[in-house]
Amino acid sequence: MFSLISIVGNAQTHTYLERNKAIASELSLKYGIPVSIILSIAFVESGGGTSKNSVTYNNHFGIVGKNNPQSRYRSFSSVRECYEAFCKLVVKKDYYSALKGSGDFSRWVKAIASAGYSTRPKEWMRRINLIITKYSLSSL
Repeated sequence: MFSLISIVGNAQTHTYLERNKAIASELSLKYGIPVSIILSIAFVESGGGTSKNSVTYNNHFGIVGKNNPQSRYRSFSSVRECYEAFCKLVVKKDYYSALKGSGDFSRWVKAIASAGYSTRPKEWMRRINLIITKYSLSSL
């Protein structure tokens, strides 16, 4: 009985991930960044789509910019525009050419954390990996 519960528990879904999976899949093909990386980072950075930045500014990655006089965070016209802006930021990083097209999400997580994406890289990596595992994103 306990095994059945844990198997069912591992097959969780979240409306935020379901709602944005198509965008992440399209951008994954375009930029060579795994769907699991795009979705898990967006999920963590936006609190599953509930953060002020994601709701008010369509900013799901905590992207800083100057187009928004009310906040230091950039404002986007759509979720898709924000997801694409994130991918374009990743493409500019030194690690990108070595990882482009790789499905090894653990290498991506380490590279992004090491490049200064988060002010608390160890905690950030733990949270990203937790979301990837909890929602079985590595299979996307």
